[in-house]
Parts: sequence; C-alpha cells; structure tokens
Amino acid sequence: MGKRVMVSVLVLAIVMCFGVMAMAMSFDHEDEDWRRDHREEEWEGHRRHRHWFLLERSRLLLRTEAGEMRVVRSVGQRMVDRHINVGFLSMEPNSLFIPQYLDSSVVLFVHTGQANVGLVRQHELGERQLKAGDLYRIPAGSTFYLQNVGEGQRLELILSIDTSDSLRMGTLENFFIGGGTYPKSVLAGFDSQVLTSAFNVSSSELRHILTRQQEGPIVSLNNSQSSSNLWTKFLSMKEQDRLQELRKMVDFPQEQEQTQTWSWRKLLTSMFGTIENEKRKQNHHEHSQKAYNLYARRPDFKNNYGSSLSVDESDYSPLQNSGIGVYLVNLNAGSMLAPHVNPAATEYGVVLRGSGSLQIVFPNGTLAMKAKLKPGRVFWVPRYFPFVQVASNNEQLQIFGFTTSKQPNHPQFLAGSSSVLEALRGPELAAAFGVSEGRLNRFVNAQREAVILPYNAERHHESHGIPMADW
Repeated sequence: MGKRVMVSVLVLAIVMCFGVMAMAMSFDHEDEDWRRDHREEEWEGHRRHRHWFLLERSRLLLRTEAGEMRVVRSVGQRMVDRHINVGFLSMEPNSLFIPQYLDSSVVLFVHTGQANVGLVRQHELGERQLKAGDLYRIPAGSTFYLQNVGEGQRLELILSIDTSDSLRMGTLENFFIGGGTYPKSVLAGFDSQVLTSAFNVSSSELRHILTRQQEGPIVSLNNSQSSSNLWTKFLSMKEQDRLQELRKMVDFPQEQEQTQTWSWRKLLTSMFGTIENEKRKQNHHEHSQKAYNLYARRPDFKNNYGSSLSVDESDYSPLQNSGIGVYLVNLNAGSMLAPHVNPAATEYGVVLRGSGSLQIVFPNGTLAMKAKLKPGRVFWVPRYFPFVQVASNNEQLQIFGFTTSKQPNHPQFLAGSSSVLEALRGPELAAAFGVSEGRLNRFVNAQREAVILPYNAERHHESHGIPMADW
C-alpha cells in the first residue's frame, strides 16, 4: 500500500514537472512573440514619422545685423550612442564674434570664407588663419574669438557641438568675456566693489568698459563710431603689430590715453595672460592649435563615380579629445554610395550642395525613411542601421558630416565588389538566401565597382515598371 502511494506521488510529480516545463516553454514562445510584435510595432511607429531621421528643427541662439548662430539638436533616443548637435554660424564681411567661452567642445568646419580665430591656451593668445575646408577644435571652457577676414565674403561655418559636459544636457551656453548692455559680459554679474578692487580701477572706468557694447555677440567692424571701435583698431593691425600692441597695453600704457588703455590693459590681462617677452611675438603660432584642411587631403577612395574621405584622431590629433570623426563624400551625378552600415558610430550629415535621396532601413528589414536631399538639409543615421545616399541624375551631391567615433569607422558595404557578401560568398550564404551557390555567385559578381557605384534608374524601370520620383 505504501509503495503504491509512493509510485502515485512520483508519477504525479513527473506529470507536474512536464506541465511546468510545457508552460514555461509556452510562456517563452509567447514572450518571444510579444517581444517580436513589440519591436515590429516600435519600428512601425517610427516609420510613420517619415522624417524622423531628418533634423529639421533648429534653435536660433543669437542674431545681429552682422551674423547669426543656430543649432540643430540631436534626437533624444536610446539608440543614439552619443549626442552631437550640429551648429551653423554665419558672419557678414568684416565682423567679429566677440571673445567668449562655451560649456561645450566645438569642432568647426569652414564651409565658405576666411576666418581668423584667436584661442587662449595656457594663458597665451594664439591666432590662426582659417580658409575653406579647414577643421579647427575649440575646447570647452577655452576663451576664443572669431573674425571674418574674407574681403567682401560671407563666412559660413558648420559646427559639431559636443554637449556631454554642458551645464544643461543637450544645450549650449555662451559665456561672453567682452560685452556691455547687449550682450552682458560675465564680469557684469559681480558687485562693482569686487570689480574695481579686482581690476584696480575707478567706478567710472569700470562703467566705461562694461556698458559701451550694445551691438550684440556678432559686431560689425566697419562703423568707426560704433561701440566696437576699440576692437576695430585692434584687429585692423598687422598680426605682429597686434601682438606688440597687446604687449604695450599690458606693460606700457600711454599717458594721454590713460583711462581707455588702463581698462583695456586690465581686461586683456585677465583674458589673455601677461605677454612676457619678444619670443611671444615671434613664436605665437606655437600657442595656436593647428587646423586641418579637408580640401587639401587626398581622398581615401576615388573612382569614376565620386570620392570619399574620413578624418580621425590619427589624422588630426585634436579629434582625440573631442571623440568624433569627420567625413566628406562627393557623388557625381547619377551615382550612389553603396548601401552600407557603420558598425562603430552614429553619423550626422549636412548636404553642402547638389540634390539626391537618402534611404535608411530598420533592423527588421523594412524601409525606415526615404527622403530628398538638398543643400542645408541635416540628417542622422543610427549606428548599425543600413543606409544609402544617391545623387540625382543632373548634379553632383556633396555631403559633409561628423561621426561619433574618433577612431577609423570602417563602414561595412552591403553591395559592390568590396561588400560583406563578397567576403561571405560560399555555400553558407547560398543556404541563407535559399539559392544555389552558382546563382549566388552570378548575383554577387554582377557588380564589379566598389564603394561608389553607378545608379541605374533605367534598370529599375525595366524590372518593376515603377516610375522613379523626380528628385
């Protein structure tokens, strides 16, 4: 009797065990189905927002008669491995972006025009002439100024703004050293007694410095009667004379200009540090960070259909601190940058000229977005997402951009003679597609060009009879 009870209990336990396992397997399948359906719904939700990968909303940070600065903010999604805001700074001829520092690191690219940048490094002012195609990095917290020195030419800059160290995540703050009633200098926030003691000047001298400027953050240097007259005279000097004048202001104020020069001497000492000797004048470029010109660089890849190049920390060492890379793509009319994926970085792009289209694909193999490209359009492509850029049939497409990796990106191409399909070609890949190995080889071998390919719209017409959109 006892043995029968034990056997019954054992059988019941086995049955319950199998039942639990079956339920668990069922729940696992249901959970996997739920996760798959949830992902499908998530991608479908993003796909309904057709322009989710286009950064079309910009914030105007400042504007004066002499120029403006606006910022296109990155998206706030988890799939972005690092947030980069793209900025645009434009300045009229003979204008000055007054001395300031930022709470974010900036890598600037000179799209058009010529600029003179002054950057304070270790209490020394270094100056550098920048021309179209130059890259230049301004670290967060470093005082700088920018002057448009291109005669009769507008200065256009594209900025990569890293807000990881900013006071408010995702935003940019300007802290103006120079200033007056508009914008206010950061010095103006202190009590007058503190400032008169700190600068060793009278209250009237202090007011004279801190209340004259009212033209805004970007000032024109053309009007000799304007509040920017002091900067006009300073910046109109030859470079060596300008550095000598700084030395004179610091060490030997003229008696007849005591009030003006004394205040400038104190302010410049605070901004730039004391200029100790003639070596400062002769070797000032040692204190200025070097620039890197994209247009002088040979392309990494070039064929009959276009060219591409990328710049990382091994090419331009300041990028090591910014943690970003830079790229430039030129697609001839009727060509395409082959479908590819960035395995190491999110990409931000700005269309410099021309027209075309951009297609981005979700992980589930559905089209995330197809959008027209035109000058000034800003887009982003998340890391791992396949995408392709196609130039229109009647004009070249040029794209400049940033990547969220200071190291070589090494994109993986999904078509062309250097694609991953070429490397994987064999029975395993044929089985994955469900075709014979011979047919797969014919398919992979059909395209003998690499990286930048011809775009054959006529073949698309023949195969599908679907009219192409007029780009």
